[in-house]
Amino acid sequence: MFSIGIPAFKGKFLKECIASVLSQTYTNFELIIVDDCSPDPIADIVNQFSDTRIRYYRNESNIGGLNVVDNWNKCLALATGDFFVLLGDDDKLELNYLEVFSELILTYPNLDVFHCRSIIINEQSLPVRLTPINPNFEDIYDYVFGCLTSKREQFISDFVYRVATLRENNGFYKLPLAWTSDYLSSFVACGSKGIAHTNELIFNYRVNDGSITSTGGYVIKWDALIHYFNWIKELSERKGDDVFIEIKKNEIRTAYHKALSIGKISFIRQIVGDKGIIQGLVYIFKVRKKYGLTFTDFIGSLASSITDKILRH
Repeated sequence: MFSIGIPAFKGKFLKECIASVLSQTYTNFELIIVDDCSPDPIADIVNQFSDTRIRYYRNESNIGGLNVVDNWNKCLALATGDFFVLLGDDDKLELNYLEVFSELILTYPNLDVFHCRSIIINEQSLPVRLTPINPNFEDIYDYVFGCLTSKREQFISDFVYRVATLRENNGFYKLPLAWTSDYLSSFVACGSKGIAHTNELIFNYRVNDGSITSTGGYVIKWDALIHYFNWIKELSERKGDDVFIEIKKNEIRTAYHKALSIGKISFIRQIVGDKGIIQGLVYIFKVRKKYGLTFTDFIGSLASSITDKILRH
């Protein structure tokens, strides 16, 4: 059985979200809705549906966006199924989402994490673009390399996890604002077994100004990104693999250094854009050791800014 958890806070698209779950062609599932003490009428929206598969809970106090992964894991703790889907309250599933994943699980019965291709939709629920295609199967090294080199695009809700494994891993990987939590959760679940993908377009991710990925401080997000990069660095330094895995790890190390450099340049630009040149430079000097910022990174950010201005004109 599938357990679908919705950590709900925004009511605007929740009815559409719930309706997409209840319309599934594969019917063996439960729907767990955890209301994060929202000011929106979440309970009223849920009560519009009469379905015994729905279980509604309301937190006594608001967990909030900074610690939103705690609400994700609360949904997981309430699950009674074998496989788990975490669904954003403004996203929606295609009718055959669970059916396609059930077939993928049967094809790869020993894996613990499964992924699908997604449709990006706007606030009017109209498709605006598609995420890239993926190979049917990847080991952890190919998967991480693909993510590092921007050949993958993913969201928390285009994954299905084996519940037992996710719980053994202490639930979803907690980082502030859930920034890169979807990536690290899938990396950990992938482990030594690998990950299976389907290129069926069965999930709709909504782009809107109110989503957590559109909010939050850049410093908090950079702190999370550092954690993400450190995890990848540790993966690339593991010992005892065969020659082909060593080649893959070398490729990851190269991609890691490039991605980290790009990230630092972006971070510096955000600091200067937020604080201004003088205060920005003072702040960069203060945090340079904490974040490993170098003079080369600063020059790179300056060159990037100049290039952008030239291209805009």
